[in-house]
Amino acid sequence: MQSSQGQAASAALAQGSPARLLAFDATTSVVLDRFAQEVRGVAERLPEGRCALNLCEDRYRFMVALCAAALRGQTTLLPPSRAPAVVADVLAQHAGSYVLGDALVNGDDDAVCAPRGWRLPATLPRRDGEALVLADDLLVAIGYTSGSTGRPKPNPKTWASFRASTAQNLAALHDLLDRDGITAVVATVPPQHMYGMEMSVLLPLLGPIAVHGDRPFFPADIARAVRDAPTPPLLVTTPVHLRALVESDVQLPPLRGIVSATAPLSRELAVGAECRFGCEVREVFGSTETCVIARRRTAHEDAWTPLPGVRLTPQPDGTAVQAPHLAQPVVLADLVENRDDGRFELRGRNADLIEIAGKRASLGDLSRRLLAVDGVRDGVVFQLDPCPRTGVARIAALAVVAEDVSEGDVLSGLRAHVDAVFLPRPLRLVEALPRNETGKLPHAALAGLLRGAD
Repeated sequence: MQSSQGQAASAALAQGSPARLLAFDATTSVVLDRFAQEVRGVAERLPEGRCALNLCEDRYRFMVALCAAALRGQTTLLPPSRAPAVVADVLAQHAGSYVLGDALVNGDDDAVCAPRGWRLPATLPRRDGEALVLADDLLVAIGYTSGSTGRPKPNPKTWASFRASTAQNLAALHDLLDRDGITAVVATVPPQHMYGMEMSVLLPLLGPIAVHGDRPFFPADIARAVRDAPTPPLLVTTPVHLRALVESDVQLPPLRGIVSATAPLSRELAVGAECRFGCEVREVFGSTETCVIARRRTAHEDAWTPLPGVRLTPQPDGTAVQAPHLAQPVVLADLVENRDDGRFELRGRNADLIEIAGKRASLGDLSRRLLAVDGVRDGVVFQLDPCPRTGVARIAALAVVAEDVSEGDVLSGLRAHVDAVFLPRPLRLVEALPRNETGKLPHAALAGLLRGAD
């Protein structure tokens, strides 16, 4: 198939028959034919520009806007957060870009009301036309890392790379999907995050998947969204949302399975979720740079199974990842140990390793030990920027604790399991950690909260 952009190969924007279910909510079902009409209608009305920064919160309308922009040859920018400063920074990096928002969402105002802001109309326009195709080399999106280890970094994604990674994800989830029909998906993660993009936007476009248009957050909202599904759905979520579900008294309708990512999932939580909801919890491993590259059933195994065609090569500064959807190897900071059976185990992150007085430790392991202290409900250990005068980078910690727990109690609990040189100083008790929409903890937000707690 040839595209209008020359001799480049091209492929369909969405797979399936015109009557195939693509999206749903409590009151509406959208099939591919209507979706294609609305993509054409919106594409006609989009402003001129090289890039569109998509802040739509309604997942279906995000999909329409993403595909309409791609049809116009525009690249969608996926910011790591909706914070005005972050949005402004991403816009500043891309000349000729504009902000695209959703008129249906209250409060979607500051960024979209900016001089370069444009809202989708409340009623999406429709237009008939030819089948929708995209050139394989089209730069569809630029995703940004979360900033948990520094400034967010851009990662370009072509249509060919998205199609290849989606084929791998379908293979990784095949035994959780409905073999004879459409699998419903309910997702708690935003579509702007690469995990949300892969599991709740690309899967419905390119596989036998239909996605709920909302992004439920609280347990009761998740339960309502699950009830909207025409068949038992796959729940795409994070450890933060999963823990809230397990600890709540909300009763969920039957699930086909649960998929988790964005942060390490503990064996304890995975086992608890499988017992509570009667289905498999499948953890997937990846990054904005690589997309999903491995999977495991965390309740029963520690090792990860690479997706088809993925090869990991340990090296001193992390791990080189080769995959069919990557144009060249990508080096991650994660340290892995390959096993003879083709699987691998994670051994921490290169950036997490710290050395003090000739002793080494991992910030991830220190955080896990903090969370294991009696009375600690949430917490993180991190390293501050080096002091300009001494060059020393102190270890700090923030913790959310039960009412009768003090800083001294937490330090005493840590001291029993952590070498004294790695005890966090300062350690501050806070009401909540500054987690973003996917549960990650941006380094700048942690440092800011620590200063505010002093």
